[in-house]
Amino acid sequence: MFYSIILPTFGRPGEVDNFLDSITKQEYKNFEVIVVDGSPDDILHPVIDNYKNKIKLRYFHEKGLGASESRNLGCEKAKGDFLVFIDSDCVVPSDYLVKADNFLKANPDIDGYGGPDAADETFSTFQKAVNYAMTSTFTTGGIRGKKRHVGKFQLRGFNMGIKREVFFDVGGYSGMQVAEDLDLSMRLLKAGYKTALIHEAFVYHRRKASFYKFYKQLYFHGKGRIDLHLKHGDALKPVHMLPSFFVLYLLGFLPIVLFSNVFLLYLIPIILYTIVVFFDATVRNRSLLVGLLSIVTAYELLTAYGLGVWRNIFVRMVFRRGTDSRKEVILKE
Repeated sequence: MFYSIILPTFGRPGEVDNFLDSITKQEYKNFEVIVVDGSPDDILHPVIDNYKNKIKLRYFHEKGLGASESRNLGCEKAKGDFLVFIDSDCVVPSDYLVKADNFLKANPDIDGYGGPDAADETFSTFQKAVNYAMTSTFTTGGIRGKKRHVGKFQLRGFNMGIKREVFFDVGGYSGMQVAEDLDLSMRLLKAGYKTALIHEAFVYHRRKASFYKFYKQLYFHGKGRIDLHLKHGDALKPVHMLPSFFVLYLLGFLPIVLFSNVFLLYLIPIILYTIVVFFDATVRNRSLLVGLLSIVTAYELLTAYGLGVWRNIFVRMVFRRGTDSRKEVILKE
């Protein structure tokens, strides 16, 4: 099977260099890489030129392209049986395509697959703490699934593959600025296509490099959940509201209990949750420092995501203002 790996980016020569370096080490060789850059300045050429003789690589630069438009353009140029989407801040293990190909050959009825993300040992303490918050059962990471699952798995844009004909059949990326990968995944499932989680096909995901960027990312993810619900009508489950209830408990009830005799009772769940996160993150990463920092990133994730959900509940659902900022996307096969 021939794979087309689509890499959307907005400049970021360091990230693209790390990504392409990992791709050159793939044990499975029947693939191509398509890099699509939407940045104002064509600064990736030196990086691209360094890899053109090492792998099948094509590069397209078009100023002003967003993530959805970049992915769609890459797919229009692709020749693969499977279109593989991986974010530019990821590093791909050398056996990634081998594991994906083995699974897909054993399950030829699978139309789309997703894989998890992990933190490499070389990642910084902060990046490991962010990875814990994004993947832990004790945060929203548990929603994403940990075991191999065949049937109706929601694909995530940082690591997923879709049959070429299936991608074009559902219209590709719709142009949503947030949660565009989940939108595509939901349209796949509603069209009757079959998806799976391949647990072994993971990538190392070097996530946001600061507390502010991490907060901003999760805040928009929370807003995007409401956008998805308004578009599809069934995208908001009780489990997605847990961070919102967490925010309500953490911030909404604080003024009420602060000067009352139930303040200690209010603190007990917070203390217990903090202890659980600390010990779980410490054991998983074998680091007390990562354990301590994971407390901060876990609280930041829940708070940012929860506030984003509440924001769009009031703005879009209660007051019926605003849109999901969707761009018009024209897809050609």
